[in-house]
Order: sequence, then structure tokens, then C-alpha cells
Amino acid sequence: MRKVDFLVIGSGIAGLSFALKASKKGKVLILTKVNADETNTKYAQGGIATVFDPNTDSFEKHISDTLIAGDGLCDKKIVEIVVTEGPDRINELIEYGANFDKEDSGEYNLTREGGHSEKRILHYKDITGWEIERALLEQVKANPNIEILTHFFAVEIITQHHLGEPKDDHIECFGVYALNVNSGGVETILAKNTLMATGGAGHIYAATTNPVIATGDGIAMVYRAGGKVRDMEMMQFHPTSLHNPGSFPSFLITEAVRGEGGVLRNKSGKEFMYEYDERGSLAPRDIVARSIDAEMKKTGEEFVYLDITHKPKELILEHFPNIYEKCLSLGIDISKNMIPVTPAAHYLCGGIMVDENGRTNISNLFACGECSSTGLHGANRLASNSLLEAAVFGHRISQVAVNELDNVAFNEKVPDWNEFGTVQSNEEILVTHNTRELQRMMSDYVGIVRTDFRLERALTRLNMLKEETEEFYRKTKLSVKLCELRNLILCAQMVIHSAQKRKESRGLHYNTDYPYKLGGEPQNMVISRA
Repeated sequence: MRKVDFLVIGSGIAGLSFALKASKKGKVLILTKVNADETNTKYAQGGIATVFDPNTDSFEKHISDTLIAGDGLCDKKIVEIVVTEGPDRINELIEYGANFDKEDSGEYNLTREGGHSEKRILHYKDITGWEIERALLEQVKANPNIEILTHFFAVEIITQHHLGEPKDDHIECFGVYALNVNSGGVETILAKNTLMATGGAGHIYAATTNPVIATGDGIAMVYRAGGKVRDMEMMQFHPTSLHNPGSFPSFLITEAVRGEGGVLRNKSGKEFMYEYDERGSLAPRDIVARSIDAEMKKTGEEFVYLDITHKPKELILEHFPNIYEKCLSLGIDISKNMIPVTPAAHYLCGGIMVDENGRTNISNLFACGECSSTGLHGANRLASNSLLEAAVFGHRISQVAVNELDNVAFNEKVPDWNEFGTVQSNEEILVTHNTRELQRMMSDYVGIVRTDFRLERALTRLNMLKEETEEFYRKTKLSVKLCELRNLILCAQMVIHSAQKRKESRGLHYNTDYPYKLGGEPQNMVISRA
């Protein structure tokens, strides 16, 4: 049994930002199910948005752009907090050693993405997330108060349920049970404060830009423990992933390509976005993704084209070297050839419901980053706001957790994990098959465009998959793939339940049975097992 002041599940910008600050008060333990740098943060290409030049931009403009993209579901107070505190957090990233591209004059090279009214995106080439992850990890590894355990998979949050105590409205988190992937044993880790920073759930879909680790683990764990989750129907599909059949996960073509003048065209070479929105290729992601989906259905093609051939090759190589090399490896010179693109699941705008300090409804449990629902994104995330949100909330959570640390004690009554009666599995093919079926079904029935019939059909089959999987889970020893499948199924169910509850089309959720928005104050779709 391990004991630690602060436990962090996940090693992206959310978890690392928190860890660096919490380490000034106590010992921090970071768990990550693979290598420390394998996170959603690492794969964030475009950049991080903030008001960096007050001569041309303002907090009011950034707030307005965020609220417009969120289509009525944003919490304005949270938007104001993130936007106004953002510059300080980005300056901290720079102090930690993160590099962002500059002009020859020494000024930061700011770019623009869809939904933004001004150039306010700080970036490092087309691998901004990789650079931020690198800088934070270097700081964390040099910090004697922070320990990272790689290849540890958090299985369940420990609450009163595991102590056999009667269930009531007050739920406490005492730590987690974690599978040591290398040894196969399940370890008990007690913590005074726990931060869930596990990223999103993109792998409930067959086509996603997310790394394979994005299986909704934190969201599922919190829901099973009685935590509140909201707006899970709001899954953002990135409009432009590289169309490369057989590639998994999908390679992301950053929105910054359109920000630098890239234009979407159909198979005939015609620019089509103005038929759907007056902002053309710079419309917000939900509109662009639905427009591409409609255009593909209209033409019968599996992709459309993103054209940046009219821009100087020097600009392309400077801003998008990684994209250039990837496409060139497939025989596509993007300075001469248009890029075939198609929408793919990208970012979950719902998640674990938290307050302005990252608190969940479970005591001593916080959530940050993509697994959380702060109220910033609403019904659709504004491009490059996600890294900003994680940095701001990582800081805010650390302040609260540090101040309250001395008032929290370890619960010494927590029992060890019980795997009595389970056997080693030799049927992993069942897990693989069910995972693929889940992903294909969600893509077909619960994708960019939905109907009540498709949602009901998906839920019926999903319930059967859950029964099969839970039976398998009860009888066999734990494996990462089995645990991930359980979490994927639960997250998929939450997406469907939330989608069924929303009797309108808003932001990322579009149901042809309810094509219009409801009047009055928009409602969040809150669900809980408690």
C-alpha cells in the first residue's frame, strides 16, 4: 500500500501543471498507463489561445468568440476566468521552458484558427502540444517531490463503497486501485487529494485523431463511483483528419492550415463552405464537420480536399513541417497537391462535472483537462482553448488542494483489491472483437448526424456488449484492454443517454428528428449513477 499527499492520474498538461505546483506543499505521485509523454497533449498540433497582443486583441473578443462557438451552453463566468487568467498561465509555460514560434523581430508569431476573430494562437511549428509536454516533463522529472509511475492503470476510485459502508449522498475519494501492468498485480494507493486528468474518450469511435490511450478511463471511473457527468453528447469531430484508409489513429491536419488560408474544396475542386456558412472555411468546427459530412453524402465520396497550394512553399514548410513530411510519405506534396481530408472524433466537450476550482461532487477528488466539464466549451470547443483551459484549471485546483491538505487524513480501513475466484484469460480476442464492434457501431449510429432510431439501435446493441463484457470482467484477472473496453462501453452509453435526453440540435449534437434549437435557457445534460 502506498500513501501520498497528491495523486495525479494522467501526465498531460493538466496533470503536470498541477503536480509542479502541488509539489511545493507535499509529495505528488503521477500514474500513467503507458509512457509519461504519451498523452493527448503531445498530439495537440495547432496551439494555445490567449490574448497576447492588447493592441489588436482583447479579453472581450476572446470571450465573445468562445461563447459564440459554445452555442449557448458555455458558463460565461468560467469563460471569463479562463480567458483573463490565461496570459499568466502561458507566461508560466514559457518560464518552464516551452518554446513558441517568433518572428524575426522577436515578437511571437500569432496565428488564427476557425471561430477566432483575431490572431491569438501561440504555436510551435505544428507540434505545439509536443513542445509543451516536453517542457513540463523536464520540470517534473527534476522535481524531487514528484514521482512518476509508468505502466500503472487506474482501475477504480476508492470510496466508502469499498469499505462496505452504507451509501449516502456524501461520497469521499480515498485513492485508487491501480493495475501494475508489468507485474499484473493490483496495488492500493491512498491519497489525501486525487486529480483525474486522464484525457478524453475518442476511441469510442472507429475514426479518431486521439492516441490509443484515450479510452475515457477517468470519466468512467468517476461515474461508477457516483460522480456527476454532463454533456457527453457533445463530441467534437475534427473536420480535417488525413484520409488514409487503414491508418489508426487518424492523422490530424491542424485547423491552423485553414487559419493560414487553406480552403476546403469538393472532388471537382469547387470551394463549397460558403454554401453552408458565411465564414467559409473559417467557420467553427461543428459547422465545418457537418458541412463536409453533407458534401461527402452529396458527392458519394469518402473525403473532400483541403487546398493550401496557393501559399508559398516556404510558409508551408515553416508552419507545417510535420504535416508536410507525413503527407509527402504518402506521395502528397501539399505545396502542389490538395490534401484529402475527412472528419474524425477529436475532442470531448462534456465530461466530469466540476466547479470553478475543479472540484467534483466527490470529496477530495478533482478533475482537469479533457476529462472534465468546466463550462468553458459548452456545445462546441473553440480551437486551441483546450490547452489553455488545462493550464488555468491545473493552477486553480492546486491552490485549493494545497490549502486544504492539512485538513484531510488517510483512511486506514481501505481493504486490498479482491480478485478471489478470477482466472487468467486466454480469450483476449473477445475483448478485441467487442471493442471493434463498439467503435464501428458508434461511428455508424452516433456520429456527426444522429436520429432517434439510430440512437436506440446503438443503445440496444451496446447493452448486450456490456453484459458480455461485465460477465467476462467478473471471471477473469484484470488486463488493460479489458478495463479499457469497460470504460469505452460506459462512456458510449453516456453519450447515447445524453443525446437521447437532448430534444434539439445544438452545437456538436445534431439530430435530424429535432433539427432546431429549443427556446429559453439551454440545458446541460447531467447524468449520475448516484
